[in-house]
Amino acid sequence: MSVDTFDPGALNAPMDAVAVDELCRLALDFDGEALNLSELELRRFAPLVTHAGWAERADTLSDAQIVALIRVFTVGERDHSSWLAGDKSAVITLVRALKSRGSFTPELSRWIKAHTDNKFLPHGSLMDRL
Repeated sequence: MSVDTFDPGALNAPMDAVAVDELCRLALDFDGEALNLSELELRRFAPLVTHAGWAERADTLSDAQIVALIRVFTVGERDHSSWLAGDKSAVITLVRALKSRGSFTPELSRWIKAHTDNKFLPHGSLMDRL
């Protein structure tokens, strides 16, 4: 287990467009089971796990890209402590984007629940939904 540093400025920083594009490409090749990233990649993509910019960015992504990112973030959070996100997970925002398009399926919901320890996935905090 590793301990990372917390940078409060990263919470308000704009999304790293290059990292997002790279993560999208990686996500489309992801097998859905084992996320094989180097330590450098884990650190590089970690700020994206909880970044507030996913709601806007999702508008530019296809359904297939969003589903792929959901799978990467779900498994990444399960397997890598630096990706722990709780109720701030990008998965929640991306699921909402799919729901708004009418593209969120029960199969994807079951997959997320089967591959996570995060009690907030896929729908987020109950308090946020009230």
